[in-house]
Amino acid sequence: MTTSPRLHSRPLRIGFVGAGMISLYHLRAWAEVADANVVAICDPDEKAARARSAEFKIPKTYPDLETMLAHEQIDAVDIATPVGTHAGLVRSAADFGVHVMCQKPLTPTVAGAEALIEYVGERVRFMVHENYRFRPHYSVARKWIADGRIGRPLQARLVMRCSGMCAVGGTKPWLIVRQPYLAEMPRLLVFETLIHHLDTLRSLLGELKVENCLLSRNNSDLAGEDTAVVTLRGEDELVAVLDGTFSAPGYSSNLSDRLEIVGDKATLIYDGERLALVGAEGEGLRFPSDPNGEGQECFTASVGDFVTGLRTGTSFATDRLDNLKTLRLMESCYDLARRTFQ
Repeated sequence: MTTSPRLHSRPLRIGFVGAGMISLYHLRAWAEVADANVVAICDPDEKAARARSAEFKIPKTYPDLETMLAHEQIDAVDIATPVGTHAGLVRSAADFGVHVMCQKPLTPTVAGAEALIEYVGERVRFMVHENYRFRPHYSVARKWIADGRIGRPLQARLVMRCSGMCAVGGTKPWLIVRQPYLAEMPRLLVFETLIHHLDTLRSLLGELKVENCLLSRNNSDLAGEDTAVVTLRGEDELVAVLDGTFSAPGYSSNLSDRLEIVGDKATLIYDGERLALVGAEGEGLRFPSDPNGEGQECFTASVGDFVTGLRTGTSFATDRLDNLKTLRLMESCYDLARRTFQ
């Protein structure tokens, strides 16, 4: 395990960037993590910044990152802004010598991410906030696999269902009401959501290669895809399928996952509420339902991993080089689908 210099200031002074929808979950996480305080928040929308400041008792608000860093003693920033702004904000933080956690996807393209990573270099610690692998059931599944409880993984299928892009009774889809910009994204389901699942599969199974990808658009009001089937291959003849849709009538408007991994000793199954081993040694664990679909635990765990890494000098689970591999899988999906989906 690689190590970096440790931060010894007590508590860590965090600058927060962004006051949009996703900031709520990040700031809840910071409120739960010990030994770190969000001391300032910035957003061009000063009203939104003041609202988050009042909600989470953040002492200072600023219109932009550069002004915040010029006036505050900041150890690290958490960037939770639209993807098109990430590169410039990360560069600014690195120029100030401030460590960075940045919301996924890091950049719109692999080339952009590679250039950004090269620019930052080793000047500061740099983690991508890719939190899905930190969901409690996936953390347990990862441990069971690492402990050899299913043996050698042979085959995997991860299915995501959601009705968030279904227009019910002529109303706008729930996901569009919550995040209107989604309707205009030419790269939608894989870029915005299944990138989480690609990263989770990597964390469970090791490095993967996309073999094929089929995309379709079932909601004609969308610019991008709402349905995808991705086939992947891993080491030792492992094959995997990722199958997802935003437009599944009858499902919750929140994401619903089902995972099955077949090993040569046992099979691991997660059905949305229960994680179980089927085969040589049976075991099952139930996970509390999340009726609002917020998954706050994984936001908190991701922030906790960032703080631990800064404190101890140990690697982040989703550091910029690790996450670059996930971004490459995402881009491979679109490269392979280009022949059949426009």
